[in-house]
Amino acid sequence: TLIGTVDLKYDDVSYATVHQSAFLRCGMMPVQPIKELWWFKIGASEERVYYYDPTSVDAALMKRAKRSSRDNTSLEIHHTHLSDEGEYKCRIVVWDNTGNSTEPSVPISKEARMMLKVNVPPEKVEITHLTSGRNLSLRCKSEGAKPPADILWTKTSPDGVETEIPDLTKTREIEPAGELYDTAEQIFYQLEENEMIAKISCVVRHHNTNTTIYKNITFVSPAIQNALKVTMQRFAEPVLYSSIENQDGQDNKAGLVKISADPGFKVPYNTSVTLKASAPGVYPEPRYLWWVGDQTGIAGRELHIDNLEEDKSYYVLAENPLGRVVLEVPVHITTSDYSQWNDSSRDGDAMVNDTTEGLDTGAIIGIVIGALIAVFFIGFAVWYWTIRDGTHVFSTKKEKPHTIDEETIPFRSTDKPLLRTISTQTLEGRRSRREPSI
Repeated sequence: TLIGTVDLKYDDVSYATVHQSAFLRCGMMPVQPIKELWWFKIGASEERVYYYDPTSVDAALMKRAKRSSRDNTSLEIHHTHLSDEGEYKCRIVVWDNTGNSTEPSVPISKEARMMLKVNVPPEKVEITHLTSGRNLSLRCKSEGAKPPADILWTKTSPDGVETEIPDLTKTREIEPAGELYDTAEQIFYQLEENEMIAKISCVVRHHNTNTTIYKNITFVSPAIQNALKVTMQRFAEPVLYSSIENQDGQDNKAGLVKISADPGFKVPYNTSVTLKASAPGVYPEPRYLWWVGDQTGIAGRELHIDNLEEDKSYYVLAENPLGRVVLEVPVHITTSDYSQWNDSSRDGDAMVNDTTEGLDTGAIIGIVIGALIAVFFIGFAVWYWTIRDGTHVFSTKKEKPHTIDEETIPFRSTDKPLLRTISTQTLEGRRSRREPSI
């Protein structure tokens, strides 16, 4: 740009990155002696930023501003703030005697205006995710950028080859946040059968600040130590199986399934136990399924067992789209002395007596022998009382019916009424036979 006899070189728009240095160009061609140099920021009014007088003053009214060493007239602003953005004016006053040394020099003022744009790289990038089987819903959000950042997605194979994920069903949102912008992009991705992915990356690119940020989701399948591939009735395909007793806990491999027990894996009789599964480093987050025997499985990270009365083995499945494993979790009773409630009391309070012991084989045999002896004595008593009353219960000899002759057996007041009635009928029958009617 040519102003009078001085050619000012400047940029209509200059760009700077926040917290870095900004350069506002305003140079002279040809270079001439400077009488004064002014820099202003244009707003509601002209705010003086810098003043220079070669004879006495070199004053930065903005502490972070100074003359550039490139040409002594351009302006540098250090540690740029977002608030530094705006329109600036450069005013240069030079002496011009048009080459006539006999005439006094005349001050000539020249001005130029320019814009400073301050760019801000993304302050924060985060990924949220939701999985359902092999279907992934991933959302990447870039916060606090100016201008808005761009987002793309890549996937990396286990051997380190990175490729862009094409043809995605995605939605993009740009939201202003004051003078900055938040950019969010959501994609839906379905893992193919047997597809092995080491990670999926959200790549945030901010071209204005030459900034690239990777936010990775590393895919890890659940794992167990000393695993065997076995077939279980619950699953159509074989699964990797092991027991917690075969897990030494020394392997730092990501994705190992871990089981904790509160209060422990060995507990006293009638104790409640809570088992908890975790798989640090596994992505997508695995689902867990607990079961014992052929019972219906219980989904969730934790399993609560009420009042354990015997040794039992519980099983837990940990599964995500990349794989699944099954761990056997034995829980043991530490003693065979099972406490029971008794009716005894002391001072009105219920007492628990621990004197009852579990039945062993010798006790069972003793009970059987005692029962046989009891049956023998009961049989003997029945036989004895039968012989005493004259009734041979066990005799096979056929005996004549027993009749009661009331004429020879005097009536006793203690006889039962039913016996008396039968005897009277028998007696009347006999009298009829001796005394036939005429």
